[in-house]
Amino acid sequence: MQDAYQGTEEERKRPRISISWKLFAYLLLFTTFILIVVWVFQIGLLNYFYRQSKYNELKNADRVLVNTIQYDMEHLQDCVDTLADEYSVSIRIFSLSWDGNHGYATDLSSSADLTLGSPINGIDEAYLTYLYNKAVSNDGLYTLLVEPDKEGLTGDGTTQVPNTKPGNQRWQKLFFSKNMLQVRLVKTEGGEGISQTYLILLNSELMPLNATVQTLKTQFWVIAAILLCGAVVLALLISRNISSPIQKMSRAAGQLAKGHYDADFRVNGYREVMELSDALTHAAGELSKNDALQKELLANISHDLRTPLTMIVGYSEVMRDIPGENTPENVQVIIDETERLSNLVNDLLDLSKLQAGTRQPKMERFGLTETVESVMSRYEKLTQKDGYRIAFSYDTRVDVIADRTMILQVIYNLINNAVNYTGEDKMVRVTQRVLTGGEQLRVRISVTDDGEGIPPDQIPLIWDRYYKVDKVHRRAMIGTGLGLSIVKQILEQHHTTYGVESKLGQGSTFWFELPVAERGDDGDNGQNNRQG
Repeated sequence: MQDAYQGTEEERKRPRISISWKLFAYLLLFTTFILIVVWVFQIGLLNYFYRQSKYNELKNADRVLVNTIQYDMEHLQDCVDTLADEYSVSIRIFSLSWDGNHGYATDLSSSADLTLGSPINGIDEAYLTYLYNKAVSNDGLYTLLVEPDKEGLTGDGTTQVPNTKPGNQRWQKLFFSKNMLQVRLVKTEGGEGISQTYLILLNSELMPLNATVQTLKTQFWVIAAILLCGAVVLALLISRNISSPIQKMSRAAGQLAKGHYDADFRVNGYREVMELSDALTHAAGELSKNDALQKELLANISHDLRTPLTMIVGYSEVMRDIPGENTPENVQVIIDETERLSNLVNDLLDLSKLQAGTRQPKMERFGLTETVESVMSRYEKLTQKDGYRIAFSYDTRVDVIADRTMILQVIYNLINNAVNYTGEDKMVRVTQRVLTGGEQLRVRISVTDDGEGIPPDQIPLIWDRYYKVDKVHRRAMIGTGLGLSIVKQILEQHHTTYGVESKLGQGSTFWFELPVAERGDDGDNGQNNRQG
């Protein structure tokens, strides 16, 4: 255990990265990620996306032309001109016919923007035949990429690139071509079963993007510099808003650890920091109260221990030094004070066990009414000697499931407290009532005195050890002054409700509730009273 503890201390002493540097690191990583994404998509893949867009334009234009040839030949030229302007493509449509084994191509329609640089301008018969055969072998649709060839590798001044569409495994070839050429065969059925075949050539010029890419690169480095500077400034601002309140609370916590319970945890910041500040302020207040109660407890226990010890020593010395003082009365005083000391020590031990959780309730079924009656019998001597009147009333006999010894101690302590604080009439009332509201029947035990009462602002504090409303220590007539603290711990371990109702000048009523195990069926349902 010692080694583990030392290891933990060593880890705590290691230098750690401040929140400012962590924020800067996170923002730097995020900024770097954004810049990488921008570089890949805006610069690295710019050519690919551009060529993919041009390929989609050819597909759209091809679909419209096929539909026009099949259903609206009268407006074919208008359609060609519109598509050429909309998609910036060159269009040429041939009508094909055959004389035996020899085919003829008649120029049916062309776009107005055919230039010398277009591969479909001035196309010769041999290359047209080649394109037709390629389209036939590819189910009527063939796409190829061509670029000018100054050395004349083909007779028409173009170089044929194998059929390559954007998006397949050979998309890299899109980066090295100048024109995208698409060939489409369309067959229509005429009257008397005569079919007609058309050859559509679509050419889209691929503009070089070197200047655009270079411009984007320049902009990228400017943006990167701005984002990095912004990350630094943002990290500083965020860390100041986050770390400053935390550092202030850390300093206040250091003062609190030294016993300065008035440490100021109030800060301004985001919601979580404000909640933490409020929690620490509340904790400091509770620690201050607890410290005051501990000092008061030590003073009170010292007083209660010193008084009986002084009496024991005094009477013992009298009995030793003065002949004839060894009387039964003096011996009884010593016995009574010794018993008081024993009770005080036992109550302290019980309270310590309850708070530490080492004393757990042993749940059993027992008669609550009989238990209260057994407690009442203990006060017969008190009522006969000092004139106290303790009355017990109940509406019906009930059984409960709880720790009988603990509940007996609760009732005994509540009656002791009432006896100590009752008024001049020395009247204490104990009542038992069954509550019918709710899903389960509950029984309430109430102990009422006619004393001075408790101020409303001090009611939550009376359950603390040795807490006194008047703040003037006086020795309890019965008990040790720890009764209400023991009551609180026992009832909380039973997970039941309890409380006190009090009015100044009219006395106080302490009560607690337990679930009823089974209502008595002995027919004793009237108002029953017992005077002690």
